[in-house]
Amino acid sequence: MNTRRVHRLDGLEPDNLLAFLALLGLLRAIEESCPNWIPRVRWDVNRLPIRPVLSVSESVDMEMIVTAIADGLNSLARYHDFNDLKDLTLSPADATKKLHTAVENNPYTAGLWASLISNAATDRKGKKVKPTPLCLLFGQGHQHFLSYLASVPRETEPPARGTGRSKTKISETQCLKEALFSPWKRPDKTKRFRWDPREDVRYALRATDPTDSKTKETTQHGANRLAAIGLSALTLVPQIRAGEIQLGVLGGGRDRNGDFIFTWPIWCNLISLATIRSLLGHPSLNDLMTRKELGIFECRRTRRISAGKFMNFTRAESI
Repeated sequence: MNTRRVHRLDGLEPDNLLAFLALLGLLRAIEESCPNWIPRVRWDVNRLPIRPVLSVSESVDMEMIVTAIADGLNSLARYHDFNDLKDLTLSPADATKKLHTAVENNPYTAGLWASLISNAATDRKGKKVKPTPLCLLFGQGHQHFLSYLASVPRETEPPARGTGRSKTKISETQCLKEALFSPWKRPDKTKRFRWDPREDVRYALRATDPTDSKTKETTQHGANRLAAIGLSALTLVPQIRAGEIQLGVLGGGRDRNGDFIFTWPIWCNLISLATIRSLLGHPSLNDLMTRKELGIFECRRTRRISAGKFMNFTRAESI
């Protein structure tokens, strides 16, 4: 049994939004199941390719880590109950009720709803609240965001892989292990949130579709489970922009064209989930001196794009 306190997460790329959200979910899950482990993360920038490194206070092996994560995921997934709501299309009155009820329930539910809606930001007619900019599913292609956010964390195992006699059943811990410790192969035919840039289907000015159709239809299920939990760390913040109340989110912003962008740092020191959230909300991450003082190697920025009726996020560029 190879036990140690530091584990490199080779599956989580620094330029993939789904991977970053999965990293947040990993920390949230361990804090839920094994808070005494005091989980911390840094990015290993001295060994290419850049990947995050998980540190815990006890000497554990890979199996113990994924078991703890699975326990935390299953504990938190029970709070992903949206009372048959399929999409984030709530009236201001309904949103206010949901937020108040969530606060009365438990801290995780409160944080989850605070990452999804705010009753302060509505559409121009004032009939619907604006959803988190990280929501890309509004029923197109029968893909419903809240339905997915409720079901994905609860789906402990993906469907058996392969066909006929070659079908292979994948356990919950094996699925998580693949998402965290190995380069992604995206073998699972399960629901996804379109946070993975590999799902970008644009092919303008190309004679053929450059993406593999099989890749478009499959995903890394363990990563999506973690990301669904990690989303709760990204609290929404109403902001005034161009005289209107817009919906901001930790790490989010708008470019000069008004398009949504999301930025996260690549930090070098071991820090907690709470500290990561503080960094995401730091107002001066574009300042090189501030980055140096905070131990930030670089920042990565992804952009929300439209491809017909679908939306995606790009690969995150270094800035």
